[in-house]
Order: sequence, then C-alpha cells, then structure tokens
Amino acid sequence: MSQVQGHSVAVIGGGIGGLAAALAFRRFGAQVTVFEQAPALSAVGAGIQITPNGTRVLTALGLAEDAARLGVAAAAVVPTNARTGAPITRFDLSDQMPAYQFFHRADVIDLLAGAAQAAGVALVLNARVTDVSDAGVVQRTVGPDVEFDLVIGADGLHSGMRSTLNGADAPFFTGQVAWRGVLGAGAVPEGISGGEAPEARIWMAPGRHVVTYPLSGGRLNVVAVQERDTWAAEGWHHADSTENLSVAFDDLCPALRDVLARIETPMLWGLFRHPVARHWHDARRVLVGDAAHPTLPFLAQGANLALEDAWCLAAACAAEPRAQAFPAYHAQRAPRVARAIAAANANARNYHLGGLRALVAHTGLGVLGRVAPQAFMGRMAWLYDHDVTGGVVPPQRP
Repeated sequence: MSQVQGHSVAVIGGGIGGLAAALAFRRFGAQVTVFEQAPALSAVGAGIQITPNGTRVLTALGLAEDAARLGVAAAAVVPTNARTGAPITRFDLSDQMPAYQFFHRADVIDLLAGAAQAAGVALVLNARVTDVSDAGVVQRTVGPDVEFDLVIGADGLHSGMRSTLNGADAPFFTGQVAWRGVLGAGAVPEGISGGEAPEARIWMAPGRHVVTYPLSGGRLNVVAVQERDTWAAEGWHHADSTENLSVAFDDLCPALRDVLARIETPMLWGLFRHPVARHWHDARRVLVGDAAHPTLPFLAQGANLALEDAWCLAAACAAEPRAQAFPAYHAQRAPRVARAIAAANANARNYHLGGLRALVAHTGLGVLGRVAPQAFMGRMAWLYDHDVTGGVVPPQRP
C-alpha cells in the first residue's frame, strides 16, 4: 500500500514542477491541494524543450498521447555559425525513444493542470502563501490557515519556502541577458525551423548566441542571449524593444537578423546564478524544481529536472515513511542536478567562443558530426537516457 494513501499534501506553486508533483502524489493516493498566487494559470514564458528523460515522467503520469499531440517531435539539433548562417554540424534526434519534443510552456501547464484536476487535485488560484510552518500549516493573505501532512515548495527561483529552510541566498548576475519571443505562423521565415524535419538551431557568435525551434501551429520560439556588463532584472515580464534586440545582434547573418526583427515585443531578463539549496527539506516541508536547484537555461533541463523531481519525491513518499523518504529523495536527486547545472554552465561558455577558440571548437564539432554522428548522443546519454520512473505506472485515481 502507498505510504501517502489518504495523506494531505499541499503544493505551493502551479508551474510545471508543482503540477507534476500534485498529479504524481494524487496518482499514488494522496489528497492534494495546489496553491497558486496568480489569478489564473498563465502562459508566462514561451517555448520549452522536453527531452526523453522528461517525457518518461509524462508517460508514467498517463500523459504520453496528449503530449505527443501538443508537442513537436524534434528531428535534430543544428549548431550554426551565426555570422555566416552556415550549419557547423547536425546531430540527429529522430531515433530518440521516447521523443525529444518542443512545446509552448502554456500547453504543458494546461496538460498537467487538466490531468491533475481530473484526478481530483484541488487547485486554489489567487492564493498568496505568506508562510508554511514546520508543522505543515499553510498561511495565506486571504483564507483560513490549513494544516497538511506534507507541503511541497514548487514556487520557483524566489521560493519563500526555500528561504525559510535555508535563509536568504545571494544570487549574482552572470553578465548575460536574454530576450525571448514567439513568432506566429505567418511571421516565420521559410527554412528556419527545418520544415518536415523540425530542428533546434543554436546560432553561435562571440559573446552571444540564439536558439530557435518550432512550436505547434507553425510558430517559432526564439531565445537570444548576450554577454554584457549592464544587468537586467530577473523574470519574464520585462518588455523590451525590437530595436534594442536587433542592435545587439546587428553584425550577424541576414537570416538570423530577419528572425529577430520580426519579434514584435521581445521579453528581456537578466540571467542570475542562484546557489543550490543546502537544505531541501525538514520534517514536513520539501522543495522541488527551481526552488531547490535553479539552473541557467543552456541545457534545456529546467522543466525536465522539475518533472524528475516531482516523480522521485512522490515515488519515495509512496514507498516509505516521510522521515526516510525525504532524505532518500534528496540523496537521489542532488548529484544529478549538480551535474546538469555544471553542464549548463559549460554551455554558457562554449556557445560564446570567439577567435581561434571558436575556430577550433567549431571544426571539432564538424568533424564529430561527420566521423561519429552518434557520439554526441552518446555524450548526452547520462541525461537523456535516464529513467527516474523505472517503468512504474501508478494507479489512475478517479
């Protein structure tokens, strides 16, 4: 019998990690309530990449068919010289099982929220949580205090529960800012997204890079990163001008400049590095996703690590009492997320090489793609081939 059968679980935060945790705990028999401070589950952000390790979690949660319908299966990753527009190499993703997929974040949120509510999860919107006590009591600005058997902090980079468990942290500006936007179907230049073979392109230049990939409905996701001394605020809510974005990349190839010029309202944010939380849990409170281990967006693993966390936490709590489950969850997850964060940090450097270092690196990538095209996927096997679910499918709770 599941150790969480009938237990009351609160989830603070209605993002991907929070909703996945809510659904996973409900599948294992818990009574789950999600508290989200926004008045609605919004479409903040743009595209996300769900790699095979994340897709396995969606599959275990019973969402494989709907995910395949909403996503775009990736055919390749194509590192590209952003100055010339010439591909450096092409790494095939078409054989990945399950598929490597591109989504709009809003579609994944809707998928998880719909499944969670259908399974009996209570979703409380416009619920700003002011405190969660060590006794599992959730306090809000509006509404009565409620006690739960366990409380999951899935409230992101600026997690209140993270601060409660660890004290205030000290994020620092990485010297990089990012713009993101989505081009509608009618605005996507021909040939950019790979057509019948959808691909992610990493356009690399000294001190800058741009990632483009297709979304459902013929849309194109664009993220552009620039190294600079002046910082920008964190978050996805800061609108910038198309002119500022274009000026930052005005010496690159015409095809890329054309894409950037078509983004009507790019959203700008500063990239800050936050330390991994020292303490992920106490007796009743536990962290998942960015609340526990923020990562820079250079490995496309933020959502995937949150999905893995959600599953691992729910499975651990279903298998053994909380006093053993929480430490087991932390021990299982900490080494993996540390490796992923280190890999993301390395990509932040490698994408921005210039001069001789760029020439050597790009030549090496080209040789790797021609001589040993599967070597790249072999290097990523530790990440993409990992299966936190072990093939377990929990009961589908009504």
